[in-house]
Amino acid sequence: MNKIIIYLLLIIPGTLLAQGQHKAEIYGKIFSSDGKPISGITVKLYPQDITVLTRTNGSYQFKSLKPGEARLEISAVGLQSLTRTIQIVEDKNRIPDIYLNENQSTLQEIVINGNGSNKYTRKQSIYVSKMPLNNLENSQSYAVVTKELLKSQLNTNYDDAMANVSGIDKLWASTGRPGDGVTYYTLRGFSTQTAMVNGVVGIASTSPDPANLESIEVIKGPSGSLYGGAAVGFGGLINNITKRPLDTVGGRVNYILGSYAQHRFTADVYGPLTADKKLLGRVNTALTNVGNYQDAGFNRSFFIAPSLLYRPSEKLDIQLDFELFQNKATNPLMVFLNRSRQLFARTPDELQFDFGKSYTNDDVTFKNPTTNVRGNVTYRFNEQWTSHTTVNYNRRKSDGYFQYVMYLQANNDTLINRYVADQNYTASNFNAQQNFVGDFHLGELRNRLLVGVDYLFQQAESHNSPYILFDQLNTSFDDPRYARFNAANIDAAIAASTGAETNTRSRNQVLGAYVSDVLDLTPQLHLNVALRMDYFDNQGTYNFDKDTTTGAFNQTAFSPRAGLVYEFIKDKVSFFANYQNGFKNVAPVVQPHPSISGDFKPQQASQWEAGVKFNLLNDKLGLTASYYDITVDNMLRSEARVIDGESYNITIQDGTRLSRGIDFDLTAAPVQGLNVIFSYSFNDSKTTKAAENVNNLRPTEAGPKHLSNLWANYILQKGTLKGLGIGAGLNYASENLITNSVPTGIFSLPSYTLFNASLSYGYKHFEFAVKGNNLTNQTYFKGWTTVNPQMPRNILGSVAYQF
Repeated sequence: MNKIIIYLLLIIPGTLLAQGQHKAEIYGKIFSSDGKPISGITVKLYPQDITVLTRTNGSYQFKSLKPGEARLEISAVGLQSLTRTIQIVEDKNRIPDIYLNENQSTLQEIVINGNGSNKYTRKQSIYVSKMPLNNLENSQSYAVVTKELLKSQLNTNYDDAMANVSGIDKLWASTGRPGDGVTYYTLRGFSTQTAMVNGVVGIASTSPDPANLESIEVIKGPSGSLYGGAAVGFGGLINNITKRPLDTVGGRVNYILGSYAQHRFTADVYGPLTADKKLLGRVNTALTNVGNYQDAGFNRSFFIAPSLLYRPSEKLDIQLDFELFQNKATNPLMVFLNRSRQLFARTPDELQFDFGKSYTNDDVTFKNPTTNVRGNVTYRFNEQWTSHTTVNYNRRKSDGYFQYVMYLQANNDTLINRYVADQNYTASNFNAQQNFVGDFHLGELRNRLLVGVDYLFQQAESHNSPYILFDQLNTSFDDPRYARFNAANIDAAIAASTGAETNTRSRNQVLGAYVSDVLDLTPQLHLNVALRMDYFDNQGTYNFDKDTTTGAFNQTAFSPRAGLVYEFIKDKVSFFANYQNGFKNVAPVVQPHPSISGDFKPQQASQWEAGVKFNLLNDKLGLTASYYDITVDNMLRSEARVIDGESYNITIQDGTRLSRGIDFDLTAAPVQGLNVIFSYSFNDSKTTKAAENVNNLRPTEAGPKHLSNLWANYILQKGTLKGLGIGAGLNYASENLITNSVPTGIFSLPSYTLFNASLSYGYKHFEFAVKGNNLTNQTYFKGWTTVNPQMPRNILGSVAYQF
């Protein structure tokens, strides 16, 4: 470790020395076939192996070069690469203008949106490693859900988008409840939620609307070295990338109509706001209504996201994004099972429960208004160094009735309790992040260096009624008391309750600093090392009624990372291996005996992973396949201990857990018009040192062992039926143990296979489509100690106009 720190301290002064060794420089411009300058085109210089992107005026530049023969390669996803052999002489070398075969509008899609023959992939990410890095150079495993994939699947919600990625599955749908109302997923055997937007923390109380998404990155494995521990799970993280303004006028409006009163209108409009195209704008909006196949339930929402991008010079970009979300919804049905005794029912079929009932009412609703404001400033000092400054403010509420349906009886699984509360929760977070990214040579070795700091402040305030037991129903027959559950009766029951209200405010802050370097030992061998330090300050929870603050503590955590990539075939095949670390802060507890400390260290997760990545057939075949092994240490568990002749049940921090498996993500475009995405994953998880009730058992948050997904879409490219598209796909999940402990035994959700298909037709500016989900009308469930019924067969129709 000392050697690494010394090496990193020497990099920056070494950079200045290296920059003074050579004085040759080359520069030029790249234009579309219609004579327009194109930004974002990748320009590589060989044998130096230096990469730059063209600026807004199409220009590129390389400095501090050795004289001699060299080769320029011009490329972008979906663009046929061009090469030019050049001779570098001392001083400045102007390269003749290069004209591409594509026009400006076509290139705008290729460069900005990543379109090309393989529309379901992205070759590069600026967020996964917080620096521009090609997937084949990255030692971390990740998968991308593109907006082109979402469009071909007629996607209307965020949860369905996640079904395209290996190793991830929904546990709970979004509940909207205070604190953690976003959908819970399992990822590599650990629960996680979406909490990142454009690489910074952006927490919501309900799932994001996909209308403003350019893509979704699922970054796999513990990622504490770059992203900290405040909003990241041990299985990985989900990063939403929003759409950016474009410098050409265009847009798309879309109306979708479907089963169960589904109506969705979306609009996306973009273009320059000034004649010199220095100020660009974009607006995305969505209006959605979704009914329910059960006897009650709905979700209505409105979303709008304006964005501005100002480019006063070639060196400076200033972007401001605003998002406003409003909704009104009922509670989704989640049937909680008994956790304290042996279950009488072991499968949904054995449970005497009518899943056609919602156990709620259309006037028992909640709201989750959410506001996000983001600002980003990018400044390019020179060809080697770039500054990225990002500030994000988020405010969200959970306001209304929240309910739970639970089997709690000691001697049956037929009497169920309905609990409900009226809650008013407001939370906010402020995140500021400063990154400096360098791309330079030390002698013959290329370095891509990241140095960054970030600050996160979070506050939550609750003014909630007590949870009350509203009633108890028998689920084995049509209980006549079922219909009494409504807002008026709930208000009366809460008013009559003697339970205490909750009036509290909690605050915490995190200061993190990190450094990461990708060192090219050779043009094909890349070494990545990174280290993060996090200081977590929990300022405690203030009780307004008692005027007291409890639970304050602070912790410091370190998170290292190392990775190695060997490009067996440059830019086509790479083998990678990594060690990654993640951490979670652990609050102190009050022990039953004063001789036992209640202070703890952060939990630590360590991952070892190895795999292969392909990018073959001129970007038509992409693959990431890997094996991972994750160990979690410093988990809390209870233990009986005798002190001075007395037995005490204390909390100790020596628990462990394992999660191992394989992930396989493939995208392909074998012929023009055909796009395919396929994923498969296997996960083996168990607690290895825990309470006897769950020791050596599979955790309930791990989800199904096997997951697999397939989607293929083909659009005819010529002939009288040109523009006709056909899509089909499958979603498979194996058995899911949602309750698994010695006191309860096992309750399992059966495996399922869903079949989905679509037809579409594009004519000039119009697009028509119809999509069938779960066409075989499979009855299936999700869950996490709960039984959550899922949507039966449903049909969607869509009409869109693109300009």
